Amino acid sequence: MSLGSTVFVLISAILVLLMTPGLAFFYGGLVSKKNVVNTMFLVFLMTGMVALMWILFGYGFSFVGNGAFIGDFKHFFLNGIDLNSLQPTKIPTGVYMLFQMMFAIITPGLFIGAIVGRTKLKFILLFIFIWSIVVYYPMVHMVWSTTGFLAKMGTLDFAGGTVIHINAGVTAFVLAKLIGKRLNYGKKVQAYSVPLVLIGTTLLWIGWYGFNAGSALAINNIAMQAAVTTTVATAASMMTWFGLDTFFNRKPSLMGVCTGTLCGLVGITPAAGYVTVAGAFWIGIIATIASYCFVNYIKPRIQLDDTLDAFGCHGVSGMVGSVATGLFATKLANPTIANNGLFYGGGLHQVLIQLGATIFTVVFVAVAAFAIAKLVGMITPMRASRQEEEEGMDLSEHSEVVDDAVHIK
Repeated sequence: MSLGSTVFVLISAILVLLMTPGLAFFYGGLVSKKNVVNTMFLVFLMTGMVALMWILFGYGFSFVGNGAFIGDFKHFFLNGIDLNSLQPTKIPTGVYMLFQMMFAIITPGLFIGAIVGRTKLKFILLFIFIWSIVVYYPMVHMVWSTTGFLAKMGTLDFAGGTVIHINAGVTAFVLAKLIGKRLNYGKKVQAYSVPLVLIGTTLLWIGWYGFNAGSALAINNIAMQAAVTTTVATAASMMTWFGLDTFFNRKPSLMGVCTGTLCGLVGITPAAGYVTVAGAFWIGIIATIASYCFVNYIKPRIQLDDTLDAFGCHGVSGMVGSVATGLFATKLANPTIANNGLFYGGGLHQVLIQLGATIFTVVFVAVAAFAIAKLVGMITPMRASRQEEEEGMDLSEHSEVVDDAVHIK
C-alpha cells in the first residue's frame, strides 16, 4: 500500500463530500425565500440516500464484473469485495470505493436545481433511486471500468465530464421540460441570499480539487497537473463571464461571476489530467462562452425553465469540455494516453471518439431519464399543486421556513 497516495485519496474523498453541502448553499442562495429549505434539503439528503445505495449495490453495479454496460449484481452490502485489496495505484479498494461514493452523491444533486420550487418530494426521490440504477451506475461502468463500452472505445474522461456533468445536465433538461414552467415563469425572482451563493461557490471550488486532482488516485505529476489546470480553467472562466456581463449588461453581477466559475470547473473536469495549462485556459474560455450564450439567448427562445441553469452550466460546459479534450489532450501532460488531441498532432481520431461518447451520453441519458420520469409519474405526481407552489415548498413539504420574513407575503 502507498501510504501517501492512500491519505491523498481519502482527503480528496472528504473534499468531494464537502461539495454537496456547498451545492446546497449555492442553490439555496439562488432560489426564492419560500423554497430555500426544500432546495437545501433535497441536495443534502443525497449524502444519506445515495451513500446507502452505493453500499447496497451501487459499487458492484459500477465497478465489479466484466460487462460492457453494467457491473456485477452479486455484491450487496459489499459482500465478497475485499476492501483491503489494492488498486493499481496501490490504494486500498475501500478508499477507492469511498472516493467514488462521493461522486455518486453529488451527481443527482446537480439536476435538482432545474426543477426546484415545483416538484414533489416523493417523485424526485423515487426518480433518483431508479435513475441511479438505470443511468448513473451504467455510465460509471461504461466510462471508468476497464471493461466498459466507452472505456474500450478510448473515451477520455478524467473526472466526470460524461459520467457526471453531461449526465446530470441532460437529466435536468428532460425533467424541466416534463414538469413544465413555474407559475411565475418570466418574472424576475429575488434570490434569497447572494452571500450564500458565494459561500457555496467557494466550497465547490475547494472541493473540486478533490474531484479533479483526486482522480489521479495517487500523489504524482498527474494530480499536480490536474490541480493546476483546474485553477487556470476556472480563473479564465470567471473572468470570461465577468467580461461578457460587463460588455452586454454594463454591470457585472456577483451571481454571474459565481456561475462563470462553475462553468470553468465543469468544463475542465473531463480534461484536467490530460491537458496543458494553455489547453485549460482555452477550455475555460470556450466553455463559458457556450454556457453564457445558452443561458442568456437560447434558453429563453426554447422556453426552457431550468430554474438554476443546471443544463446551461453542467450540460453545456460538460459537452464542450468533453469534446475539447479531443482537441487539447497531449502526452506532454499525460504520457499514459493513447492519442494526442487534434492541436497536438493527433488528427481527428480522439476528437471523433470524444464526440461519439458525448453524443451517446446525451441520447442514452435523455431517453432513459424521460422513460423513468414517465414511469414514476404514473406512481406519484411529478409536480406540486398550484396552491403548494404559491405557498412555497418549504411550508408545503417540510413545515419549515428559512427565516421569519418568509411569513410575510
